[in-house]
Amino acid sequence: MSATAARMETTTDAALAGRAVLVVGAYGGLGAAAALACARAGATVILLGRKVPKLNRVYDAIAKHADAALPEPLNYPFDLEGAAPDDYAELATRIGAGVGRLDGVLHCAADFKGLTAAERSDPADFARAIHVNLTARWWLTQACLPLLKQAPDSAVVFALDDPARTDAAYWGGYGLAQRAGEAMVAMLHAELANTPVRVSGLQPGPMRTALRARAYIEEDDRTAADPARYADACVELLSAAGAARRGAVWRPAA
Repeated sequence: MSATAARMETTTDAALAGRAVLVVGAYGGLGAAAALACARAGATVILLGRKVPKLNRVYDAIAKHADAALPEPLNYPFDLEGAAPDDYAELATRIGAGVGRLDGVLHCAADFKGLTAAERSDPADFARAIHVNLTARWWLTQACLPLLKQAPDSAVVFALDDPARTDAAYWGGYGLAQRAGEAMVAMLHAELANTPVRVSGLQPGPMRTALRARAYIEEDDRTAADPARYADACVELLSAAGAARRGAVWRPAA
């Protein structure tokens, strides 16, 4: 049994029963693991990502492992980089019309081309990193807020990297966006404190993902864990139990 499948076997409670959760970046390392865990916890999972074949693989994994009584996931192909604000608004409208509710948004999508000195960085790569890792998260959250406010208890969760690492040299637009992401959690929390919408951050430890492999040589990277180790933390923040971490950035142990 794979580590991800084993992790799913431990997430058997119904912490997200009756909830609809949008997983952004659903076929990435953490996104795929979290989508599986959310489905196992009873959520209707909306899988958002740019590449349809990769979305289909996550869809199939949920269909294969989830109990027959669990809600069927939904695919939503979407290009965070190329979409305009109106496209984000349409996304929310379609979720409202097709699913009827939205109880959580989990932001796992990320863009990072690799470590590059500022003087040699491609301006387009820098702009793309800022947009996908920061601006797109803001636009998508903004578009979904009317739906989220209709739920009695809802959550927006931002997966964040460790600024102690990404504030260092050569991390470029990705590093700046990670630092700004923490500020976004605090800002949105302050704005939404008197609403049903909870905002929090999740800062997992080093994970074995394609993104991390662009910065670290795999055979020398002995600290990284399987992203599935943090899947249950995603479920907790999206569930009612996440109220205890409202407005905070959680750094769970691996």
